[in-house]
Amino acid sequence: MLAEADALELLGRGAIEIEGRLVDASNTTLRAEISLGNLTRRCVYKPVRGERPLWDFPDGTLAGREVSAYLVSRATGWDLVPPTILRDGPLGPGALQLWIDEPEDVDGLIGFVPAYDVPDGWFPVAAARDDDGDAYALAHADDPRLARLAIFDAVINNADRKGGHVLYPATGGVHGVDHGVSFHVENKLRTVLWGWTGKSLPDDGVAVLHRLLADLTGPLGEALDDHLTISEVQHVTLRIKRLLRARRFPQPPQEWPAIPWPPI
Repeated sequence: MLAEADALELLGRGAIEIEGRLVDASNTTLRAEISLGNLTRRCVYKPVRGERPLWDFPDGTLAGREVSAYLVSRATGWDLVPPTILRDGPLGPGALQLWIDEPEDVDGLIGFVPAYDVPDGWFPVAAARDDDGDAYALAHADDPRLARLAIFDAVINNADRKGGHVLYPATGGVHGVDHGVSFHVENKLRTVLWGWTGKSLPDDGVAVLHRLLADLTGPLGEALDDHLTISEVQHVTLRIKRLLRARRFPQPPQEWPAIPWPPI
């Protein structure tokens, strides 16, 4: 396992060699090899010039939002987002994130399961049917690692928490990736992790929210200022304060779809 400081140095100073494009991504997303001295790892490179224009997010800002998600993750101490930086690359400036390998036999914590056979300890969050009309449920495990990710997503206002954006490294934790459509000033939370809706926040979650609130007046706020607007940083503070007042997981929105498409 690569230490965070070493990973950041590698991402910041390493030589990048592009291996290929991840074709399922809506924006240009490239897998690359990055090397510094005797150290070589894979990374994900998302050049700003490859960002697809969106009607509700300013052009050229998605890479900065990826980095901002990492900065918030690092401040939580939960290790939810792989090391991510903004730097120049073969196709210009972009977000560079350490590649996360998953064990081949990993059991995911989110997915479609038969509606009549939702596993014990899982929350069904949406109903679905396959092409033959059989009933399924979109569900996820009642797992504290996912609960932390749900709190994190509420803080950054993640508009695209698909099941496929949750990775399971060999360390036993979980990682969230693809945070380019986060930090909007309007409530855009879309996620598959609605199983805790209305339930009380765990004590460790409350403690982390208090710490984030304090950090936003210091180093964290200053770091986010490099990638987000003043209003977007202010709304991070507002969302944390709302979570602390309620002491509960947020409710899904009623005005627009609460689950991203596709959900996995």
